[in-house]
Amino acid sequence: MKQILCATLEGIDAKNVEVQFTATKGLPAFSIVGMVNTAITESKERVKSALLSNDFTFPPKRLTVNLAPSDLRKEGSHFDLAIAALIALGNNEIQLDDWHLFGELGLNGSVTENTLLYPIILSLANQGIITKAIVPRQSLNKLSKIPNIAFYGVTTLTEALELLQSKESIPHAQSTAFEFPSVLHNERPYYHHKHYPLDFIDIKGQEHAKRAALISAAGMHNLLLEGSPGSGKSMIAKRLQHILPPLNNSEMLDCAKLEILEGKEPSFAPLRPFRSPHHTSTAASIFGGGSHKAQIGEVGLAHNGILFFDELPHFSKNVLEALREPMEDRRIRISRVNTKVTYDANFLFVAAMNPCPCGNLFSKSIACRCTDLEMSRYRSRLSDPFLDRIDLYVQMHPTSADDKSSYTSHEFHTKVRTAFAQQKNRGQNVLNGSLSDRELEKYCGLNDEGEKIIDQAIGRFSLSFRAVSRILKVARTIADIESIESIQKEHLLEALSYRKR
Repeated sequence: MKQILCATLEGIDAKNVEVQFTATKGLPAFSIVGMVNTAITESKERVKSALLSNDFTFPPKRLTVNLAPSDLRKEGSHFDLAIAALIALGNNEIQLDDWHLFGELGLNGSVTENTLLYPIILSLANQGIITKAIVPRQSLNKLSKIPNIAFYGVTTLTEALELLQSKESIPHAQSTAFEFPSVLHNERPYYHHKHYPLDFIDIKGQEHAKRAALISAAGMHNLLLEGSPGSGKSMIAKRLQHILPPLNNSEMLDCAKLEILEGKEPSFAPLRPFRSPHHTSTAASIFGGGSHKAQIGEVGLAHNGILFFDELPHFSKNVLEALREPMEDRRIRISRVNTKVTYDANFLFVAAMNPCPCGNLFSKSIACRCTDLEMSRYRSRLSDPFLDRIDLYVQMHPTSADDKSSYTSHEFHTKVRTAFAQQKNRGQNVLNGSLSDRELEKYCGLNDEGEKIIDQAIGRFSLSFRAVSRILKVARTIADIESIESIQKEHLLEALSYRKR
């Protein structure tokens, strides 16, 4: 029995698959076993045609291909190349155990890519279980961004077989570095951009809201903007994406993987994701799901980026309450009878809402026409446990003719990078918004005056333990923006001013 390695996706993580082949005596037949889907079953015809078209003899025996482990569902046409290579090599004594082969075969023996290749190989690389791989040549531009793997690009089945049989050292594709501005922290490069298609300079007035947006971006703190229609809530939310902290190599590759899973061509740009589902979206589309295969949803696609809910109270109660867990744990678990999958979901939650159903409660010129019952129903859609997970709450003022532009996105992004450097120089592996309880004690210590302020706030506002933790994290970020080592009284007071009461 000969075997070679391939892989399949389980959720968004890849699992190694051993492609095993035997040719035994009996009536000529060709079968593929191992819980395979239709795309793999159909590969029998593609493999047979590719071999015969390239002058390879199809053995007149009983051929069996097994994809192990047999209790793991496999899908994708990228198994074609591995299956064809095993059959073509036959009894040749070639060591194949350390090779991974990926590629879909054309009927003439050409090797092409499919959409699953990048997320599969990236996941294998993150697990450290792949060292060299034969892939379609057209995929090299994307795959060469993944470090520490020797990629060999081929265009035909014949080229792949010659490469496997070669005993000489063959040059492989070199890893290509990202060509973006970068800065080193702890000898690790972090990349950022200098292009701002949506600029904060377009927003006139709303200085309090823009200050909250800066703090939110610098520490990845959840933000809720409440204001009248047209006050600039969505404008601020959409511009946040361009001032978020820099990304390291691994995070950029993860962002590219999510783009591919969504069906987009990966950009490999240091720009974090921005997901904005409509309030009519189903719970399955937002959190992911499926009866047989758990598909990733908007929450998972927002990993390392922004999840923006516009018209927050119009989302269903079930969606809002289910969102509490990923907001706290930074991951989401999908449990079905046939599958259980956990996705990373470390996102910045940003929401916008009107102050009342008609939207005119804060207006100085238009009277609110909502009844007390309508107001009560509108606000009751947001539970206290949900609001407790919001770090920054801002009431936006109605627009005025005297409002002026102030800060640009470039100026904000510079402040965010300054705060980011402060956090990394302290040795933090995560941003302030994701600090654990133990890290909170280490990095967010208070002096006697600060302790007194917190004690007074707990008594006056009945703050929960979670609320106190989030206030300390926000205060830590405000100090970082100002490049101050310890949290001061004014930082705590500003952080307290952003709590919803």
